[in-house]
Amino acid sequence: MGHYKNFQTVVYIPAEVAARLTAEKLAGDYAWIERYIGLDKVYLETHRNGTDVAEAQLRMIKDYLEGKGVTVSGGITTTINDFEGAEGGKQRLFSTFCYTDPAMRARLAEISAYTAGLFDEIILDDFYFTNCTCERCIRAKGDRDWVTFRRELMREVSEELVVKPAKAVNPKVRMIIKYPNWRESYHFTGYVPEVQRDIFDATYTGTETRSPQYTDQHLPEYLSYALVRYMENAWPGRNGGGWFDTYSCWSIDRYLEQAYLTAFAQAKELMHFQWSDLIENPMLAPMGLQLSKIDRLMDGIGKPCGVPAYVPFASSGENHLEMRLGMLGLPVEPTPFFPEGAKSVLLTESALADGDIVEKLEAYVREGGNAVITSGFFRGAEEKLRAAGLTEARLSGRSIPVTRYQVTGDFAGFAEHRRTMFFPEIVHGNNDSWSLLNGGDGDTHSALVLRRAYGKGRLYIAAIPDGDSGLYEMPKAAVDVLKRVLAGGEYVSGRGFSTFSYDSGRMILYRYVKSDLRPERVSLFTEKTGAVLVNDLTGERYPSHEVKRWEDFRFGGGTTADVLLMPGTFVKVHWE
Repeated sequence: MGHYKNFQTVVYIPAEVAARLTAEKLAGDYAWIERYIGLDKVYLETHRNGTDVAEAQLRMIKDYLEGKGVTVSGGITTTINDFEGAEGGKQRLFSTFCYTDPAMRARLAEISAYTAGLFDEIILDDFYFTNCTCERCIRAKGDRDWVTFRRELMREVSEELVVKPAKAVNPKVRMIIKYPNWRESYHFTGYVPEVQRDIFDATYTGTETRSPQYTDQHLPEYLSYALVRYMENAWPGRNGGGWFDTYSCWSIDRYLEQAYLTAFAQAKELMHFQWSDLIENPMLAPMGLQLSKIDRLMDGIGKPCGVPAYVPFASSGENHLEMRLGMLGLPVEPTPFFPEGAKSVLLTESALADGDIVEKLEAYVREGGNAVITSGFFRGAEEKLRAAGLTEARLSGRSIPVTRYQVTGDFAGFAEHRRTMFFPEIVHGNNDSWSLLNGGDGDTHSALVLRRAYGKGRLYIAAIPDGDSGLYEMPKAAVDVLKRVLAGGEYVSGRGFSTFSYDSGRMILYRYVKSDLRPERVSLFTEKTGAVLVNDLTGERYPSHEVKRWEDFRFGGGTTADVLLMPGTFVKVHWE
């Protein structure tokens, strides 16, 4: 029986930490973690870098924790120092294995077999990739590019050196591969989730977002939610959990937000990395408090849902853009498969990795779909889109300055004297297509959201500002245009927050703790007339009123209600 109903609390013990634990230290550490967050499960690592943990030490830790009712599984980090028999002089970032080196290959198989002899479940930490460019790897690559070579190599390594040796020792062992938070670069280093899902039993997701402004990976906070959803759609039912840490979290809220979003995405396990970092850490007490609240929040909430964003396997381009829209209150459901039956779809530059994407898009819109393509996607598919008859528009190749935004058809929809931002200029034929949002400076402007009817559906082209975090600075009325065309009449107007939607009709609203540390009043819209917005936790019924809005060549009616979001707090609501 776990500590929470909707997820398990899990802690990882790296090999170096495990090797140093005494029985007395283990008991004290366990008491600390159990006191503040509760401990359901531990992944106990056997190997990392130059550390191999002796069997007697592993059994001492395992026996103690299991005696406390904690489930104990194994872990491996596929990094290794130079050792006798292996070729030296390799330039390996993070000491990852060279998977063409015979000695290192044999060592990996040995580590996998050793760990399987001790545990019925094993997780690979997210250093299971290759960046080696040694002479042996160059020869093995031959005339292939590095991406092709590494993808093929890691498929073979997964089958022959990791899973096969483990299952030979322990046929019932469950093998889990953890994918890192840098999804856009998987294929460059040999991660192949579309292939490895047929090799491994389950997957795990890195949800560490730390400080987006100052860490090298530039990850929006929304990734802690969106990447879990992406991997759940890639490996349905086999995405085990989300993994976050304390690093570069220079406020307690930044640490906690990783856990919130991981839980909102319905990860089965919340992995706290790592054991020794948690001991006497002041972040742990508020984590326990908040996990209890989140557990109650998630009761009976239903399945996550949102606007499908098609992000194919092995793709990159306009990286994390769909997540930045998630930071603006648009619920997004990333998927590696084209969502043919969905009402709407978002296509960023990453979708161009699908060589048949224009054909799929044409069929989807013709049959009644609502598609938003970004300027990055448009740039890469412009000629094909025109040849398919989907648009007559083109990109001029210039960037235009924008200090003024206008929502067309709504003559109150102006926002002026904003900080100058630059957008790609979209040129189009008047009345063949029509701009729903304009941006300009001085006496000129250009389309920022362009609408074109096709068959039974509609195609929208959205200009993305140079430096796509500029989306955060656009006025709410401008961002609302994108929300309306993607989400229809059910959306939330505001900035600096996220909306997490579920098929039960429930929504969780969360305001991030960022530099603009103040409350944000958000406006919820529904197409239902006479609806009332209700707070699920308090029973409060928010004042609401009927509205008429200009909605893409028609007046749309419905109901709106306002909610005041405090930074670092969440609200659960639904329409009645």
